[in-house]
Amino acid sequence: MNSRAEQLAAFDRLLDIMNDLREKCPWDQKQTLQTLRHLTLEEVYELSDALLEEDLPEIKKELGDVLLHLVFYAKIGSEKGSFDIADVINSLNEKLIFRHPHIYGNIEVKDEEEVKQNWEKLKLKEGNKSVLSGVTKGTPSLIKAYRIQDKVKGIGFEFANAEDAWKKVDEELAEFHAETDLDKKESELGDVFFSLINYARILGINPDSALERTNNKFIGRFQKMENLALAKNISLADLSLEQMDELWEEAKLLGQ
Repeated sequence: MNSRAEQLAAFDRLLDIMNDLREKCPWDQKQTLQTLRHLTLEEVYELSDALLEEDLPEIKKELGDVLLHLVFYAKIGSEKGSFDIADVINSLNEKLIFRHPHIYGNIEVKDEEEVKQNWEKLKLKEGNKSVLSGVTKGTPSLIKAYRIQDKVKGIGFEFANAEDAWKKVDEELAEFHAETDLDKKESELGDVFFSLINYARILGINPDSALERTNNKFIGRFQKMENLALAKNISLADLSLEQMDELWEEAKLLGQ
């Protein structure tokens, strides 16, 4: 691994390169906070894929891409006279120190949960008007539900155990099945999802990761179905549902 001096030198070189690109590259010169935004989201999703696969070489690559964007935003901020990378890092440093009084102060905590509870309480002291003020509107719904539940848990708004959380799932499922109006049924389905996400979270399962594993598993099996159909010189579109089910079971036997 690189020494601290080597790490700092690498970061310093990145700042120099960013300055060069902003000064000399036509594409980099044209970028704004808004034009970079969708590209940043794309890079974060690519990092997420690498993390799910635990592909360390790919994680390293994608971390570099995300870091470039962070430095780019700071560069634009400095051009606007608003902030630079030092301001960004110093602000982060102060926030981390303030929110970890069990490390940098005289507060004692017994476990991870007390750390999280203190974190949310300290955020309110920083001026946040709501425990949920940090939940962004653009967060995907499944992840947003998880974050909402995790945040309110920080102040003690939580089921006593997983069994109680599952009772809520059963309750919401019953209400969903009983509803006949389509608009109200959609609302009830949202309640089912929300309660199921909460149950998974209490169990220690990340529902987003669980769903992504299933997505990837389905993609793998379906593509095996397509390959099996191709090998048999048939088209899936020409098969009945029963015939496709047979291919599906055959694909399952091949693994994935």
